Amino acid sequence: MLSTLVVSLTIAFLGGVVARAIRLPPMLGYLVAGIVVGPFTPGFIADQAIANELAEIGVALLLFGVGLHFSFRDLLAVRTTAVPGALVQIAASTAIGWAVAAWVLGLDPVASVIVGLSLAIASTAVATRALDQRGQLTAPAGRMALGWLVVQDMVVILALVLIPALGSGAATAGDFAVELGRAVLQLVGFVVIILVVGRRAIPALLGYVARLGSRELFTLAVVVIALGIAWGASLLFGISLALAAFFAGVVLGESDLNHHAAAEALPMQHVFAVLFFVSAGMLFDPATIVRMPLEIATLVVTIGVGTGLVTMAILLVLRASPETAGVVGATFAQIGEFSFILSDLAVRHGLLPGIGRDLVLAAALVAIMLNPLMFPIALRVAAWLGERPAVVRWRDHELLSFTSRPGMLVDHAILVGHGRVGSTVATALRRHGLDFVVVESDRRLAERLRDEGTPVVYGDASRPEVLGATFPELARLIVVALPDAFHARRVIALARALNPTIETVVRTHSDAEALYLADAGVGLAVMGEREIAFGMSDFALQRLGVSAEEAQDTVNRLRARARPEASPA
Repeated sequence: MLSTLVVSLTIAFLGGVVARAIRLPPMLGYLVAGIVVGPFTPGFIADQAIANELAEIGVALLLFGVGLHFSFRDLLAVRTTAVPGALVQIAASTAIGWAVAAWVLGLDPVASVIVGLSLAIASTAVATRALDQRGQLTAPAGRMALGWLVVQDMVVILALVLIPALGSGAATAGDFAVELGRAVLQLVGFVVIILVVGRRAIPALLGYVARLGSRELFTLAVVVIALGIAWGASLLFGISLALAAFFAGVVLGESDLNHHAAAEALPMQHVFAVLFFVSAGMLFDPATIVRMPLEIATLVVTIGVGTGLVTMAILLVLRASPETAGVVGATFAQIGEFSFILSDLAVRHGLLPGIGRDLVLAAALVAIMLNPLMFPIALRVAAWLGERPAVVRWRDHELLSFTSRPGMLVDHAILVGHGRVGSTVATALRRHGLDFVVVESDRRLAERLRDEGTPVVYGDASRPEVLGATFPELARLIVVALPDAFHARRVIALARALNPTIETVVRTHSDAEALYLADAGVGLAVMGEREIAFGMSDFALQRLGVSAEEAQDTVNRLRARARPEASPA
C-alpha cells in the first residue's frame, strides 16, 4: 500500500505540475500518472486493488463535497432555464452519444445508453476552473452553468442507483422492475432517515464540536461524518459509498457550518480525489489510441457537438445572450469525473465492455486538452447565430433575466473578526445602515451574532470556501480585524484575488508589518498602539490649553509622518 500510495502521488504531482505549466487542468496530469503506474505501461506497476479502494474513498469525499455545495436556493434562482435546459441537454446529448456508440462502436443498446450518458455529463471540476479563470463564476454565464451542473449531478445520482439494478442479472422486465424497486426502496429508506434524523443530528454534532474550539476535532468530525455515514449506509441499505456521502453532504450543506466543513475537508478530499483519477488512468490501455484513433476522434466530436453545441443551442432557444450561450457551451464541451464513475461502475456490473470505458477515458483526456480552444470558437459561433434575424426576433420577445440569489449581498463590507475592534466597526456600520457580513471563527460568538440578526459566516476567512461565502467579488470593502498578521495577509491576498478592486483596511501591530501591507497596496493599515498614542496626544494638548483645531492639526501631521509609504514599483 505504501509503495502504491507514494509512487502514485509523486507521479501525479509531477503530472499535475506539467499540466498546469502548459495551462491544462491538473486532472489531466493525474490521469496520465495513472497510465504510467498502470499495468499497460512498462516500469513500476501499482496495486490495482489497493488503488481502487483508495479511489472509493476519493469518490465518497468528492460527492460529499458536491453535496456540501448543492444549493437548492441557487438552483431555484435559475430554475426556469437551468432545470428544463439541462434535462433537455442531457436527453439530447445522451441520444446522440447512444447513436454514435451503437452505429460506430457497435455496442448493444444498454452499453450505448451508458456511453451516451457518460458523454453528456460535464466535469464540475474542469467547468468551475474554466469559469473562474475567465471571471465568469458570478456572471450570468457562471450562474447558469452552476445551476446546470447541479441538475447534471442529480441525474448522475439517479444513474448510480439504476446501473446496479440493470446489472443485477434480471432475466425479464418484471425481474428488473423488482430489482429496481428494491434499490429505490433502499435509497428512499436511507434518504428518509438521513433527512429526518441526520438533518438535526449532524449539524448538532458538528456545532457541539465547533464550540469546543478544537480545529483538529472539527476536521476529524467532518471526515467521520462523510465516510462513517457512507460506509454504514452501504452496509445497512446496500447503496454505494458515493451516494451515501452525497446525501450526508446535502444535509450538512443546509446548515451554517457548511463553508467551514468544506474548507476543513477539502485538503483530504483533494488528495483522495487525485488517487481516484490515478486509479481511473490505471484502467486505460494507451494502445487504444493507436488501435482505435477514429473511434476516439468520433467520441471527441460527439462531446463537442452533442454536449457543447447542444447546450449553446438550447440556451439561445431559452433567449440567453449569445455571450452567455457561448461561454456555457464551451465550458460543457468536456467530460470528467462523473463519466469515469459511471463507465467504471457499468464495467463492474457487466453492462459495458472494458473497451467502452477505455474509449470514454481517451475521449475525456482529449476533450479536456482541447477545452481551452473551444471558447473562442464557441463565442464566434454563438455570436453568428445570435445575429440571425429569426434569433434576434425570438430574443427580443422576452430576454433571459437573472435575479439576485437569496441572501446575496452587493456593494457591502466584509468584516473579518468580531472581537473588540471588529465589534466597534460593526456598530459604526450598523448605525449608518450599511450592509456588511461578519466572518467569525469563534463558534459561540458566531451563533450569538446570528441570533441577533447579524449576517455571519462561521469559519476561517483565510480559506477560499469560507471567504467566498461572503461574495467578495461583489463587495466594496474588507476590514480585517484579526490579531494574527499572517492570517491577515492571507485574507487580504485571497480577497484581492477574488476582487482586485476591493478596498482594504487591516489591523497591524508593528511598523514593519504596516510597511509590508503598504507595499502590498492595502488601503489603510491601522497600528493600534500608534492610534492610542495619537488619541492621548490630542487629549493632552487640549488639556494644556491648545485649541481643538490646532491639536487635531498636530495629530494629523504626526499621523502623516508615521504613515508608511509604499515602495516604488
